[in-house]
Amino acid sequence: MSPTLFQPAICDLTALDDGALRLLLLARLSAVPVATTVANWRYAGAAPAERLKISQFFPDHPVLAAVLIPLVERHSGLSVLLTRRAGHLRHHAGQISFPGGRIESSDADALDAALRETEEEIGLSRTHVSIIGFLPDHLIISGYRVTPVIGFVAPNFNLKIDTTEVAESFEVPLAFFLDSRNHIKRMRTFESQELEFTEIRYGTHNIWGATAGMLMTLYRILSGVDL
Repeated sequence: MSPTLFQPAICDLTALDDGALRLLLLARLSAVPVATTVANWRYAGAAPAERLKISQFFPDHPVLAAVLIPLVERHSGLSVLLTRRAGHLRHHAGQISFPGGRIESSDADALDAALRETEEEIGLSRTHVSIIGFLPDHLIISGYRVTPVIGFVAPNFNLKIDTTEVAESFEVPLAFFLDSRNHIKRMRTFESQELEFTEIRYGTHNIWGATAGMLMTLYRILSGVDL
């Protein structure tokens, strides 16, 4: 099917069946990492003058990192595999995240790092993952520049959670994230600046920060909204 079928500026993602959604993902995701940072989530909704004030709190050279956004191919439709970080961690304890971490010198590239970290954190073998594309790099509050890698995951897997890093894993239907009615706007204070962020609540889980930011980037790309 030609990608031109999805050319309207705003695509109603809730109207797409699973087959059409898969085609849209393949049509609109970048086939290679996007080095230019489009989504700078350190600044959220801050005005240009506020951005100048906030920028002093971030490193000039962020640490390179990568995450995997796993889309599990369930019979009921695609679902997003997420983790809840262990409560004893020094940074982002208890927060919802994608498997991933910093790019080490032994990693061939961001893709290799994302797959390695996924294997280490939740025991999902790279043999179950078919890479379909990349989101633009995200600069995040903790000082990392993250390359989000997206892949379809065959459902016949058994996870082995590394409890030193991950408290649990769970899945959320992709359609839930692509429904704008589930996007909750919240104001948070950072270094005396009031910034608007998006939160997404699913059951007992509150998804916010960089994870919600990447999901919102995916939503905008698939919807045809300019980043």
